[in-house]
This record gives sequence, structure tokens and C-alpha cells, in this order.
Amino acid sequence: MPGLTIAGTGRYLPGRAYTNHDLARVLDTNDEWIRQRTGIVQRHYCPVGQGAADLALPACQEALASAGLEPRDIDFILFNTMTPDHLFPGSGTLVGARLGCAGVPALDFRAQCAAMLYSFQVADALLSRDGIRRILIVGAEAHAALMPWLDREILEGTTQRKPSPEAWELASRHRGWGVVFGDGAGAVVVERSEEQGTGVLAVDLHSDGNDAAQLCIPAGFRVGSYLGGGDPDSTLIHMQGREVFKQAVLRLPRSVEAVCETAGVRVSDVDWFIAHQANQRINDAVCERLGIRPETMPSNIERYGNTSAATIPILLDEMRRDGRLQRGQLICLLAFGAGFHWGSVLVRI
Repeated sequence: MPGLTIAGTGRYLPGRAYTNHDLARVLDTNDEWIRQRTGIVQRHYCPVGQGAADLALPACQEALASAGLEPRDIDFILFNTMTPDHLFPGSGTLVGARLGCAGVPALDFRAQCAAMLYSFQVADALLSRDGIRRILIVGAEAHAALMPWLDREILEGTTQRKPSPEAWELASRHRGWGVVFGDGAGAVVVERSEEQGTGVLAVDLHSDGNDAAQLCIPAGFRVGSYLGGGDPDSTLIHMQGREVFKQAVLRLPRSVEAVCETAGVRVSDVDWFIAHQANQRINDAVCERLGIRPETMPSNIERYGNTSAATIPILLDEMRRDGRLQRGQLICLLAFGAGFHWGSVLVRI
């Protein structure tokens, strides 16, 4: 049965980097507080008026260029985001049109931070079908629109004004997640491979909505709740950080061990653990529980923050371009996110 291989990767981070000191202008926080709890030093925010598809376009173009392909060579688009440009249509069809492959089927995933894992499983299945040879997998997030701070000029430092007491209180009340997220996009071109022993070797994916309230945006399409139903807090992220941390540290090591067992390999056989970049403390704890060397789970959260569905493809692109990823290596993609959705995918590249 044919498998898949990674043919190209790309990434895009918008604008300048915003430091922890910048965030201290709009909410009650400081550099030490953020670093100790998350490992984050800076992140990027997209400009006003831009969305996930805008960020995805240059990442997709870079991925195609690195693969030596044109937009017409793509047979399917899988778009991962929790911050879509519109409630509908999905962002996948938008980026397809802008990229120059209008008419190519595009499917949006709403599995938040774990969406890239679902995309790899679906891509592996699609590539076994006749007529589909290359798939563009995209992760892009425009979290800036969700941020609890209200005045971009104050964040930028281009005004001497201070936030109003109401704005300061709102942003500070949500600082647990407001300091975490950043914007960016990553793209991966995967194509059919006839080489035995390569591609997706095993998958271990899970979803459980019983604890959905621990990490969610309450507003939605329930009667009376659209756009918050008059409650501004309901359009912001609600996160029980300690509980999310506990669940991630408990479930991710189990998933990695399960996916390795399914593939008939040892955890120590894995060359790289490409983990979602949610919080450096989570990833450090997962390393400790798995008994693996921290250097085998690379990190870029210090520079980008949590870019949700984009974290894994951004990191894949960095590692591919600096030479850390080499053909024949065994990599494990792992992630935990809202839903809850979590799991791992074992890939021989």
C-alpha cells in the first residue's frame, strides 16, 4: 500500500515580534511571570484586517517552492485553524483560490491544537486513493483577534495613553491565556510514496468532550448565544490552566507509548518528538515521564508562543531547513488541545 513522504515545508510569521514587556503595557504581567509559567519570550500578531488565510498564503507558497511544485500540482487541501477568517466559508477554500488552485477540494479541520495529527491520518488515507498524489496540509492562526487587550496602539507603544481601568481589568483577568498565544502559519506538502516502510506507521488519536469547558470559547450558535448574547466574556477564551496542564501531562505520554507499541518500535527508537508548542513546562514534563532526552523534543515556543494548529508545521519547517530532519528518521508528532483532542502520529520520513 502506498504511503506518504514530506516533499516540502514552509512557514510565515507576521510583522514584528511582541515581547513580554510589550504585553505589560496592556495587562498586569511581567517578563519573569510569563517566562516561568510558559517559557515564552515573544510572539507575533497579525496586522488588523488580516486573517488565517492571509498568513497561510506565503507559508503555502514557500512549501510549494521547497518541493519544486506549482499550485496546479496539488490535489487536495487540508486546512487547520481554530481562528478561521469567517464563520463560513472555511479558510481552506480561500487559500486555495489565492494560491491559484481554485477547484481543488479543501477541507477545514476544527481539532484546534491537535488538528495537524488528524490531517496526517486523513492525508495518509487520501493518498491511497487513485487520482490523489499530493496534498497541501496547512496550519494557520490569527489569535490577535481573540486577545483580551483592547488598544493596539498601547500594545505597540506608539502612544503615551494607558488602558482604561475597565480595559486593564478585563485583560488582566484573562492573562493566564492572553500571554500565551501568537500568530503564524506553517504548511507541509505530502505526496504519495511507494517506498516500503516510510510514511505514517501508526496513529493514536482521541477526543473527549466531557472536559470541553476547561478550554473553550463559550459563544456559539446555541439560541441566544450568538456573538456572546450580550456577555463580552463569552467571546473570549476560558481556560482552566492547571487542569489542562494535568490532562496534557497525563495523556500525551500514554499516547506516545501506545503509538510506538502499535508500530512495534521502542520510544527510544524515535529520533525526534515534534510536540505542539503550548507550554514549555508541559513538554518538559512529558519528556520526563517518557524518560527521553529533552533535546529530542525541540522547542521554538520561546520565539513564537502558542500558534495552535500552526506550531507543528512551523517547527517541521525549521528543522527541515536547518538540517535536523533527515530522510529515514523516525519522528513522532504529538499534541493536546481543546476539545479535548489529543494523540500522536508516528512517521518515517
